[in-house]
Amino acid sequence: MNLAAIGITGIIILLLILFFLGTPVGFAMGIVGFCGFCYVISLKAGLNMIGSVLWETFSKYGLTVIPLFIFMGQIAFYSGINEKLYNAAYNWVGQIRGGIAMATVIACSAFAAICGSNAATAATMTTVALPQMNKYKYKPILSTSVVACGSTLGVVIPPSVVLIVIGLSTEQSIAKLFYGGIGAGIVLAFLLMVTVYILCRLYPEWGPVGPKTDFKKKIKALSGIFEITTLFLLVMLGLYFGFFTPTEAGAAGSFFAVILCFVQGRLTWKGFVASIIDTLRISCMVIMIIAGAVIFGRFLAVTRIPFDIASWVVGLPVSNTTIMLIIFAIYIVGGAVMDALALLLITIPIFFPVAKQLGYDPIWFGVTITVITTLGAVTPPVGATTYVVAGMAKDVKLEDVFKGVTFFLPAYIICVIVLMALPGLVTYLPNLMH
Repeated sequence: MNLAAIGITGIIILLLILFFLGTPVGFAMGIVGFCGFCYVISLKAGLNMIGSVLWETFSKYGLTVIPLFIFMGQIAFYSGINEKLYNAAYNWVGQIRGGIAMATVIACSAFAAICGSNAATAATMTTVALPQMNKYKYKPILSTSVVACGSTLGVVIPPSVVLIVIGLSTEQSIAKLFYGGIGAGIVLAFLLMVTVYILCRLYPEWGPVGPKTDFKKKIKALSGIFEITTLFLLVMLGLYFGFFTPTEAGAAGSFFAVILCFVQGRLTWKGFVASIIDTLRISCMVIMIIAGAVIFGRFLAVTRIPFDIASWVVGLPVSNTTIMLIIFAIYIVGGAVMDALALLLITIPIFFPVAKQLGYDPIWFGVTITVITTLGAVTPPVGATTYVVAGMAKDVKLEDVFKGVTFFLPAYIICVIVLMALPGLVTYLPNLMH
């Protein structure tokens, strides 16, 4: 069996079998990578590789940024400031047909700005938004799907764990990726809201009109965005003006989140402990995925598959745009069967050099593939965010949530098309940074 066949066997057969057996993503990639490396080289070389990879991965200073931003998001979750945020959004757009669903998208966008996680945003907004939409007789097919899709903004709008990992993997500026994610996140949020508006025009019973609020109440409700706005500006302006490195920004954001919530009396000791436990759990999961992906990447490297694919793609007798569309199609298919973070870590060594060779901006490419892989968070069979929403909305069938999500899929495709046509939406802010 030649090297390419060994690599393809590892990817298509062994890795997918382990995924469908329920093996954690990081361990599945690590097992296949180690076994494949030993088969191609030797057992001794494989053991040496495992030792060096684990040491290099877990001793990287840059990885400390991951638990810090996750901790900041968990503090926001357990302090309940998300409820104030939702109330503010609802007071401004709740009186429009489908307005509460639009308010949910706005609330997801704002909460994503300090959370960085799809699952955490989904869990939070399901708890806060679904009861409100049920109260005003919204159809479950709309209410659950808008929460699931709105929650995907958690990995696009900074600070995003996925963008952090992309920055570490490609040696790109995490701060620039964050700023690039702002434009993409705004475009995607807007398109999701437009989708809600269109659906409620076609099916008025899906999103009834909510009660009107006067201007004075709208202004008063804006106090609900104070905490999140403060933390977002602290992190992003600190990065922009060079006051913080990404790691320091995560530390500063976490510190001020704790102080702010304790001073306001919104964070109990029980909530503080729970946020630490969840931060440890999520951080360990992410770092193990990174370690497993690095091991798997070493296996792919010795099979030369990344280099062969890159050479094949670049050599296609088609335009650069067509090549990029082929790459995006691979990400859409891959995102439907794999965890988004794992998919990115496996494919970045293959396609990132291709994108650079074709002349595409590295920041634009990193942000755009992040948008594309968010599709995998809401589409079967993986659809992690959809499963979170369906699991918490006990009276709604999983198939109904997936059915509702399909109405929002064009928004993601249109978002990618817009980013391809207007790359400045992603690159403008990063280019302003020194």
